[in-house]
Amino acid sequence: MLQYEIKISGRVQGVGFRYFTQKQATIFDLTGWVRNTPSGGVVVMVQGEKAVLDTFVDYLRIGPPLSRVTTVSVVEMKITENFSDFRVKY
Repeated sequence: MLQYEIKISGRVQGVGFRYFTQKQATIFDLTGWVRNTPSGGVVVMVQGEKAVLDTFVDYLRIGPPLSRVTTVSVVEMKITENFSDFRVKY
């Protein structure tokens, strides 16, 4: 089990990116959360197996139809808490 912090920038707010992320995480049975950042990006904290997480990141690089992803930064982190589901944070 790994934990990734993923930061996404580009046109990712106001285009359904958080809900797209939640849907993909649910499909892949991942846990964690997603939220908008004040700088106009999106940050994701997600836990799962490496192969599944890497595939999930590939989906985030594409994003929903109205988005335009320019940068995806992935940092592997120590697990500090175990998430029970995947949520959109406000």
